[in-house]
Amino acid sequence: MTTTPPNLEELRKEIDRIDETMHGLLIERSEIIGRLIAVKKSQETGSAFRPAREAEMMRRLVKRHRGILPLDTVESIWRVIIATFTYVQAPFSVHADLSAGDASMRDSARFHFGFTVPFIPHMGAAGVVAAVSESKGDLGLVPAAAVAGAGAWWSALEFDAAPKIIARLPFVERPDHPAAFPVFVLSRVAADAMATDATVWSIRVSGWGAGAAQALSMQADFIAAPDRAFDGAALLVTLPKDVTLETVNRTLVKAGATVRSSALVGSHATRYTVAAEKSP
Repeated sequence: MTTTPPNLEELRKEIDRIDETMHGLLIERSEIIGRLIAVKKSQETGSAFRPAREAEMMRRLVKRHRGILPLDTVESIWRVIIATFTYVQAPFSVHADLSAGDASMRDSARFHFGFTVPFIPHMGAAGVVAAVSESKGDLGLVPAAAVAGAGAWWSALEFDAAPKIIARLPFVERPDHPAAFPVFVLSRVAADAMATDATVWSIRVSGWGAGAAQALSMQADFIAAPDRAFDGAALLVTLPKDVTLETVNRTLVKAGATVRSSALVGSHATRYTVAAEKSP
């Protein structure tokens, strides 16, 4: 038996039908967002982002994905959809610290938030923190790694009214990620909207040295900056769910450091790791 090969014109019509359906669904989504805005009546304060819900959406997206369409494309499309509809719901800007590299930070911002959301560059994390602190619901992007001369910018997040770290990007972690630059996202978000898989602490210690750094690295990710007040270091420490602050304090003390203060400055979802995609 022979089968008739698909007609090119018919396949193109199918593509047009699918494109029209997708556009219609986006319009339908925008109508729901319009109803959501009416329900909220702008009563919520802070950012309209809900980090815990967004992380769960991205986990489901990765689990159901299949076929030849690259995950990079799907992730970016969904990220832009989420960010754009959030912007429509409650306009915000993205403030970004470019001190560790202009191109890499811009790639991360555009991959995750698209081009509709205003992008405001800063040269230094302190400027980002100040701008987000003065806004109602803006986001801030700062490198999630040590940057020479940056100082302990996270100390400004210790106050109750200050913005907090709400996410760590990229969330879908893989070796070939097109926006792999590690970034912390800062904003003010309702407590019940936060993702709390990992907690982020500002810790000040005296007696900081190579031994304490090595011991801490076995338990948590951290950034260290000189702290002249305590003749030691100011640390930004990210603790996984199975590691407590008490455990870290004991580790530092055992390694010869003295913990002078600690403050919770945020939390975020555990990163979702997938294997690198194979080239077709």
